[in-house]
Amino acid sequence: MSKNILMIVGDFVEDYEAMVPFQILQTMGHRVETVCPGKAAGSTVATAIHDFEGDQTYSEKPGHRFAINTDFDQVDPSTYDALVIPGGRAPEYLRLNARVLEIVRHFDDAKKPIAAICHGPQILAAAGVLEGQQCSCYPAVQYEVTASGGSYVEPAATMDSAHTCGHLVTAPAWPAHPAWMRQFLDLLA
Repeated sequence: MSKNILMIVGDFVEDYEAMVPFQILQTMGHRVETVCPGKAAGSTVATAIHDFEGDQTYSEKPGHRFAINTDFDQVDPSTYDALVIPGGRAPEYLRLNARVLEIVRHFDDAKKPIAAICHGPQILAAAGVLEGQQCSCYPAVQYEVTASGGSYVEPAATMDSAHTCGHLVTAPAWPAHPAWMRQFLDLLA
């Protein structure tokens, strides 16, 4: 059964964490509406590609343009079945947007499936929805998870694990796409 899914992105969202889930969910027959505060349908956001090359943290390279297909100002969260929050640098400033946080709280209050990856849980923490929840994320975000009352789930060394806690599916980074999307699709079923 096809679901209507909302994906919140912003400039310098992680390229793979927006594009790959967008394509996987569409392949499975779901409708994915992409939004960005301050941008209308037909706009794009810049993406960044984060890579793990053996340094103390990931490297960042220019990505592609990612299409926004829905006006952020017109979003009615009650019309969506699920929410996807990719990572990258976008969550660091999107979490300051009161409307973004209101939308996230709607999905949490309604216990609708939420998938967040990498730095995406920064938005969950800012929205106050991690209290008592287990959450995986990029290791640098673990402080926000625990400071907001959540329990940090340490990822596999290969960053390819995901974790489901109730209606919330989280993962540390794009190498976890198979596990993250599989668990999210299970919640959507």
